Amino acid sequence: MQEGNILHLSDATYDQEVLQSTTPILVDFWAPWCGPCRMIGPVLEDIAADYKGRIKVGKVNVDENPLVATRLGVRSIPTLLLYKGGQVVDQMVGAVPKAQLVKFIEKWLEPAVS
Repeated sequence: MQEGNILHLSDATYDQEVLQSTTPILVDFWAPWCGPCRMIGPVLEDIAADYKGRIKVGKVNVDENPLVATRLGVRSIPTLLLYKGGQVVDQMVGAVPKAQLVKFIEKWLEPAVS
């Protein structure tokens, strides 16, 4: 399910949407009761809009979808996993400023074609 530029992922859709994606995808594991998760939400919205077509941004609510979080060993939230070609290439734990998140993403993306 898509809301704005953010893809809402579930235990049922995770493998298809993430592992089979030809576009790099940043996945946020979060929960509604988590303060830092709510802080990073608007930053992820910005990233999804700024990088539309170059990267997808997805969110997994760990309360509603515990299987994929358990399978991937996610123990802290927010946890951000960056996938490229169906493989986790990088991860970040905790809420970070947008500038830090941009650096995290940029090192894995092809340069923008103008």
